[in-house]
Amino acid sequence: MNETKSTMELSAEDRPMPAEAPEEVEGLSIVIPAYNEENGIAPTLEELKDELRKLDVDIPMEVIIVNDGSSDNTGPAIEPFLDDLLRLVNHPVNRGYGAALKTGINAAKYPWILITDADGTYPNVHIPEILEVRGGHDMVVGARIGEKRQIPLIRRPPKWALRKLASILSQQNIPDLNSGFRLMRRDVVKQFYNILPNGFSFTTTITLAMFSAGYRVKYIPINYLKREGKSKIRPIYDTLNFVKLIIRTVMYFDPLRIFLPASVFFILAAIGVGVVSHFVFGQVADVTTVLLFLTGIQIFTVGMLADMLNRRLP
Repeated sequence: MNETKSTMELSAEDRPMPAEAPEEVEGLSIVIPAYNEENGIAPTLEELKDELRKLDVDIPMEVIIVNDGSSDNTGPAIEPFLDDLLRLVNHPVNRGYGAALKTGINAAKYPWILITDADGTYPNVHIPEILEVRGGHDMVVGARIGEKRQIPLIRRPPKWALRKLASILSQQNIPDLNSGFRLMRRDVVKQFYNILPNGFSFTTTITLAMFSAGYRVKYIPINYLKREGKSKIRPIYDTLNFVKLIIRTVMYFDPLRIFLPASVFFILAAIGVGVVSHFVFGQVADVTTVLLFLTGIQIFTVGMLADMLNRRLP
């Protein structure tokens, strides 16, 4: 595909980005990743442009659509909407939701990044609300807890469990862990590029990273509509991946938050086994008790070392 004013081609491999133009003092870049969204992208862009025309905010704006290697007619469906406001970036092959967001963020020229989806699930009518409260915050997240929530029943229990796990480990109240409608400071997001994945867990990771690093995060309630087209979420695989990601991200910022409870569990288990075996069987289960106790001590030691290394590194 030839490079034009509105479209550009990127290679499949990650590569260093060219020197970027200085960021404007104020301005909004809206980044929309799109992968096989031929049914939803046109209505989404129509609604978005209507809302932006009505927006009573005097700041420069741009919309960046990242076509993430779509194999359907997503690209042609975007073409009629390209103009001075909206531009298209193409991935030759599918690289993932997070990779598409990174490409859009790298291509953005304004300091505020608003991400949303191409499937029509996030009403763009909430854009004025999220912009209004951005002052004094590093990230504003649209929590899908509004009056209209079209979340499939089968996905609600795992989403609730993941949100509770993340809230407990991060010691923060997280009403929505992986909402794809959020406003973020571009410079802050880029600080976490080394841990932000290329898949769907991008939003989960940036949520936990912002909280763990002490940045100012605010949630506002939004509606969530029925999507156009087929979801790309794989319920079992992605749920297990989210659990791993939550633990890994919290461990990255605060290792003792993970290691200390595990250590206490094994030490208490050693005491419990020793006491029960003494009163029930008349003897202490020496080997089991010692193994559990030593495991707890070893986990605690590794946690302390990890915590010291984490504090020494810049």
